[in-house]
Amino acid sequence: MAQDLILALDQGTTSTRAILFDLAGRPLAEASRPLRQSYPRDGWVEHDAEEIYAACVAVLREATEKSGRGDEVAAIGITNQRETVVIWDRKTGRPIHPAIVWQDRRTADVCASLKEAGHEPRVTEVTGLLLDPYFSGTKIAWILDKVPGARARAEAGELLAGTMDCWVIWRLTAGAVHATDATNASRTLLFDIAAQDWSAEMLDLFKVPAALLPKVLDCVDDYGATQAQILGREVPIRGVAGDQQAALMGQGCVAPGQMKATYGTGCFMLINTGEERAVSHARLLTTVAARVNGRTTYALEGSIFVAGAAIQWLGEGLGVTGGPRAAEALARAAKADHGVVVVPAFTGLGAPWWDAEARGGIFGLTRDAGLPEIAAATFDSCALQSRDLIEAMRTDAPSAFGEAAQLRIDGGMSKSVWFSQRLADLTGIPVRRASYQETTALGAALFAGVGAGLYASVEEAAEASPAAETLTPSIKPHEREAAYARWLDAVPRVRL
Repeated sequence: MAQDLILALDQGTTSTRAILFDLAGRPLAEASRPLRQSYPRDGWVEHDAEEIYAACVAVLREATEKSGRGDEVAAIGITNQRETVVIWDRKTGRPIHPAIVWQDRRTADVCASLKEAGHEPRVTEVTGLLLDPYFSGTKIAWILDKVPGARARAEAGELLAGTMDCWVIWRLTAGAVHATDATNASRTLLFDIAAQDWSAEMLDLFKVPAALLPKVLDCVDDYGATQAQILGREVPIRGVAGDQQAALMGQGCVAPGQMKATYGTGCFMLINTGEERAVSHARLLTTVAARVNGRTTYALEGSIFVAGAAIQWLGEGLGVTGGPRAAEALARAAKADHGVVVVPAFTGLGAPWWDAEARGGIFGLTRDAGLPEIAAATFDSCALQSRDLIEAMRTDAPSAFGEAAQLRIDGGMSKSVWFSQRLADLTGIPVRRASYQETTALGAALFAGVGAGLYASVEEAAEASPAAETLTPSIKPHEREAAYARWLDAVPRVRL
């Protein structure tokens, strides 16, 4: 029997999912489990790492059983919520503390102290990142300092640490493999993205013992095989990438200048800059896009804290019932040129502003403005924040950002043709809307397919990216620029 199917394991923030794909990138079967989040204190977010592993096993089994084609699976690809981290006992395999989630802010004071001491420029030079509790390094140090005896045990080599890909691989292989990939490593504040290895300088700065850390492999590599009892036989694990980099692959963005945006609760936008490690002057992140056959490609990344969450706010905060479709219908009824601007800085502003203290605001209200105009401005805020990121990328990577630039989009908001058109109108570049939304899982599958020899290269694998509809800008340039000028006038008003 031919083994030409690929099983993707997508360990996300709110759920764990497995999807079985064929070589054309078509989904054949899937299974998912919700993931509980706990909030022990204000600003703290934790996961149960054991629950995550149990969910991974359950969905892998269910997806293969649903398909009836488990014997045809050639390899597994893994993708994950990137900065969430756990530390566990090397001998027993038990976590010594709940996993600390990427959203967690408990190490904000540590990051602030390091900034005040002048370390951020050097951190950015080495890692491509900013000093923020979002990333894994300060989370690891916090666990070592707060769990009694943990630091001494770590230095003695008794403990292991890793992001969710690393934890799941270690468990799936019965502890045979302690490894992560270069994309996940590049999100820790501990990885030198030029040297492509853990940085002794950063390990010292963040007080993280090297003995804790996994080996860093390529996105296409040998990560061992699952224990036979999980799927009835040992199945090779041949591809790993963090969620946003996996989506970049799933959208077929394997050449410089290709960029994607995923619109969920927030939005993550990445542009492939090729082997050029672009240095950002607009406070974007420089990150590893992929590492294959020892060849590293880079990306610039910008994040929007509030995208789909702003549409949710229309219901929860302003009483617009009926969900996103009703909100869209209301927005489409707004008066033309209403002039209302919504800045949804409910949890601060992301790139390129990076202002955690900013708070939301509504501007330009007149006597004849009402819910339709506020709804329209809320949808537009997602497009205008995207324009901020595009302008930053245009500045930081002019050689990658060519005249033929287009934005490939996926995620919940991209299901709306109307929003996708509005995005093209307000950014001024064509928008390529994917017909299939699970591009993160698909990207992990494509990396694994290359690793299993089912595709000759990542370029060939990228041809399995989903079909898409392209929407081109349809409003006049002066209308677009007037809307962006109103946005740029409003943003400083919410920065406290």
